[in-house]
Amino acid sequence: MPKIPAMSSKELARLLEKGGAIFVRQGSTDHAIYSRTIKGKRYSAPVQMGKRSLDPIYCKRVLRQMKFTDEEIEKLLD
Repeated sequence: MPKIPAMSSKELARLLEKGGAIFVRQGSTDHAIYSRTIKGKRYSAPVQMGKRSLDPIYCKRVLRQMKFTDEEIEKLLD
């Protein structure tokens, strides 16, 4: 498992988009919904927006919820 650093909301959003996720909509609160399609199945995750620093555990949870593999995460972080 690659070591995921703390990052801002914008950095996490850029990372998701780099990995093929798309912005779906802004939630009614401070969450943005991102979606990723793999083999015809859609996976979505809310991302807290406006935060200067997101906990690495939170970032990992979002990436796992969108079904990123260890190899994909490592490639995105490089």
